[in-house]
Amino acid sequence: MLKRIHVEQLRLGMHVHELCGSWMDHPFWRGAFMLDNPKDLQIILSTGIKEAWIDTSKGLDVEGGADEGVIAEEVKNTLAQADSTGKTAPRIDIHQEAARAVKICAKSKQAVTSMFQEARMGKALDAEDALPIVEEISTSVMRNPGALISLARLKNKDDYTYMHSVAVCALMVSLARQLGLDEAQTRQVGLAGLLHDVGKMMIPLNILNKPGKLTDAEFEKMKTHPAEGHKILLEGKGISDIALDVCLHHHEKVDGRGYPEKLTDEQISLYAKMGAVCDVYDAITSNRPYKNGWEPAESIRKMAEWSKGHFDQVIFQAFVKSVGIYPVGSLVRLESDRLGVIIEQTGKSLLTPKVKVFFSIKSNSRVAPEILDLSKPACKDKIISHEDPAKWDIRDIYELWSGLPAASW
Repeated sequence: MLKRIHVEQLRLGMHVHELCGSWMDHPFWRGAFMLDNPKDLQIILSTGIKEAWIDTSKGLDVEGGADEGVIAEEVKNTLAQADSTGKTAPRIDIHQEAARAVKICAKSKQAVTSMFQEARMGKALDAEDALPIVEEISTSVMRNPGALISLARLKNKDDYTYMHSVAVCALMVSLARQLGLDEAQTRQVGLAGLLHDVGKMMIPLNILNKPGKLTDAEFEKMKTHPAEGHKILLEGKGISDIALDVCLHHHEKVDGRGYPEKLTDEQISLYAKMGAVCDVYDAITSNRPYKNGWEPAESIRKMAEWSKGHFDQVIFQAFVKSVGIYPVGSLVRLESDRLGVIIEQTGKSLLTPKVKVFFSIKSNSRVAPEILDLSKPACKDKIISHEDPAKWDIRDIYELWSGLPAASW
């Protein structure tokens, strides 16, 4: 039986089903757990969390078995469904969402790191532990898709696998919305993105983090990660067929040259095709142990070159619509001989996003930032090319589009 109690009533031996409040405010990455460590109890009491759900069928009841605060599970589920029905996140400014996205990225990385490391040690995964992460990421993408997706490109070699999973989750959610998938499908493809690389926990770290090209033998070992991840997920709890499919098949290519099963176009599911596009985009835009990532707009151009044999064309075109030909964070050159950074897609045309102009090429100097909406009829400027920030010695590209100081990432 589930009971909602005040946190002061918690005691060791209880099974915590859920801590009330936002997942972002919780001190633990997992929602449900046995309360068997005095330190964990002190951590809960030191937070601002007021109430918790306990499961008396899995652990101790409140002292004396008092019924105060008891709500039947079916009533709780009804309330939860009513709370989520029709829930929408209003579209907000990129700078506002960037500040939230920094926190979501940090919390999600912590959760995925713990989850994957437990998988490495043989502990079964539970979809219920991962879904709160997916919900937070999905809500951020609904408020402003460019913020979290662009921030998630910031990775170092030690957290690449974990942040890559967060980024692919966000990209999958954004692509699902573009394709018109329903809420249940969107949630499951987000979960699939989050878990697609869990098999890398079975790859030796000297291969996973090698700062150079892999040998043929090392690459063959790396290519086992989809099958290894599939095994891990099969042993998990509540893992959907969608997550299993994406994990095993996200490296398949429509021309049959992928792995592990060399499937061809018609043999690859919609979800695995989505996973392939999202996985590649984040991989090539991120700094890796052996090379720096490409700029977002350059990455889209490269993927378009490969797309005929690698990606499903309909899926790839939908992906480009979801992130833009010039994704958020891209440096572009305008016809007016100025440089700007993309801060938002406008929805009218992939070629007319919102741009923050900040540099004059004629004077080779910074100018007062100005926001241009290239989709407005009154705006006569237009993009003529994408640019490499290194060429112009621009080192604060993230600060420019996000409005956040570097120290906050």
